[in-house]
Amino acid sequence: MSKLTRPLRSVLYIPGSKDRALDKARNLPCDAIIFDLEDAVTPDEKPAARATLAAALEQGGYGNRYKVIRINGLDTPWGIEDAAAAAKMNADAILLPKVGSPADLEALAEIVGDIPLWAMMETPGAMLNAPAIAGHRQLQAMVMGTNDLAKDLQTRHRADRLPMMTGLGLCVLAAKAHDIAIVDGVYNAFKDDEGHKVECDQGRDMGFDGKTVIHPAQLDVANAAFSPSEEEVDLARRQIAALEEIEASGQGVAVVDGKIVENLHVATAHETLAKLDAIAALNAET
Repeated sequence: MSKLTRPLRSVLYIPGSKDRALDKARNLPCDAIIFDLEDAVTPDEKPAARATLAAALEQGGYGNRYKVIRINGLDTPWGIEDAAAAAKMNADAILLPKVGSPADLEALAEIVGDIPLWAMMETPGAMLNAPAIAGHRQLQAMVMGTNDLAKDLQTRHRADRLPMMTGLGLCVLAAKAHDIAIVDGVYNAFKDDEGHKVECDQGRDMGFDGKTVIHPAQLDVANAAFSPSEEEVDLARRQIAALEEIEASGQGVAVVDGKIVENLHVATAHETLAKLDAIAALNAET
């Protein structure tokens, strides 16, 4: 599976059963949409939700927003039919909940073929099996399910997410080792911009590519947090220029702001500018 290089700063959950929400999502400033057939849909609505979502995706209008369908687990009464239906829809990837091992992804792949897969990482077992899950040939991204993980871990809520750090860290390491994308879990208090920003900044500092969000009001905070800042862009450009100048002269050591600039710093600088360009391209096309 090739690396997903597009921005995933904000990944918005939308109920697959709600026509109004599906229509509104066409004009929201998110990088990706998870069309949810699982938690956001009641059992009675689940069969009809497949048809509702299929019609919305067939109609289109979502621009270049990355379109992901979250199905029900294959061990539920709806999962297998969800998977078969999702494989025929106009989506970019299929998200499987409560992935515990590569075997879960393999079972889904047998139904949907070579469509890119995403994995919900939301159980203690998934944390321990993260490297093996990340290595599945069709896996394109991991999505943290922090609410379910907190329930299983029996943690208390803390603003610093200390009880989550081991699991979050294991998944980030696994994703980076296998060069796949990884998106942080949701922030439940959707009216608390300050708290949301703190959690987004923490996720960005840890290496997450973006944040899943449950309400459109959270999009601006997530997009800003996972975009390169003006300071980061300025530093990147100066680091690249400094190393190029030294290489051209053939002498000395590149120094920016009193710190030596090495090739690894310049590689990061180029990644920062590439992300900036990718975001600009995404915004221009939306």
